[in-house]
Amino acid sequence: MRKAELRKQMLQKRQALPAEEVQLRSQRIADLFFQHFPLQAEKTVHVFLPILKNKEVNTWLIIERLRMDHPEVRVAVPVTDVAQHVLTHHELTEEAVLIENAWGIPEPQDARIIHAREVDIVLLPLLAFDEAGHRVGYGKGFYDRFLADCRPEVLKIGLSLEPPVESIADANEFDVPLDYVITPQLVWPEKP
Repeated sequence: MRKAELRKQMLQKRQALPAEEVQLRSQRIADLFFQHFPLQAEKTVHVFLPILKNKEVNTWLIIERLRMDHPEVRVAVPVTDVAQHVLTHHELTEEAVLIENAWGIPEPQDARIIHAREVDIVLLPLLAFDEAGHRVGYGKGFYDRFLADCRPEVLKIGLSLEPPVESIADANEFDVPLDYVITPQLVWPEKP
């Protein structure tokens, strides 16, 4: 299936989910993240902040647990620079003032910048992914540009409310494949 068709199908499927189901699946994803990806001091984890109206994975469950159990880990979140068509990255502190942008994404104001090369783990939003690790997002390319600026060894983990599709027909050389995807049922590919 092609990206545009998958995007439309998955957005409809997600909107049909009750909020309680999204929260339950988000909790399972958070639990699997901490179970399979042990964190060490001096790590920087880049986490997207969810667009609640789009019923995205509730990453606040991961952020709050990082704050409680891993206060040494820095949390970076994206801020969308629409004019330049890129993401900038900012430290998320408990004191951060968040303002929703035009797409409904909460973004910290006046927060310390974190450069892409400082990030160790990136948790990525997606609508769908395939068995080759390609992802379908909202189609703007912000995350592909961000990942191209990261160190080669950055760990790229997608968070998905749904299992993988067999293949994305129009994946291309600009699509940066994911290392792992966490769904409510499993970590893909299976992690030892």
